[in-house]
Amino acid sequence: MPLAWLLGRWEGRGHGDYPTIEKFEFGQQIDFSHNGKPYLHYVSQTYVVGEDGTKERPLAVETGFWRPQPDNKVEVILAPPDRHRGDLVRRDRRREDRAATDVVARTVTAKEVTAGHRLYGLVTANCSGPTTWPPKARRSSRHLWATLVRI
Repeated sequence: MPLAWLLGRWEGRGHGDYPTIEKFEFGQQIDFSHNGKPYLHYVSQTYVVGEDGTKERPLAVETGFWRPQPDNKVEVILAPPDRHRGDLVRRDRRREDRAATDVVARTVTAKEVTAGHRLYGLVTANCSGPTTWPPKARRSSRHLWATLVRI
């Protein structure tokens, strides 16, 4: 499977920064699993981290599926609890996945989100990502980023 390098549990620390909010740090755990079908199951959980590194309280969670496609592409369907989002990911030769939102369907009570961008990459033996940029933001104004190690 072309995405086999993602299988397993990845954990680490992340950072958040955007002009309208105070900078913050968070913990993140991402699990990629496989049941023999031609896709990976994805679960991401973020949480507030205490000074000693312990998990203090949950922040966000999302689940989804990564499906390899022809021409070195991957379809990614993500579902956070407050909206549904479909992403199309294109792979390049550096084990770096860039995702740009293709479809957004939101619940009635969700914040309006019309697009998003993510970058996942294998840097040395660590997984970097997801790095996200808010809609209409330039790459220089990323919002969230993390470095995760395989556990």
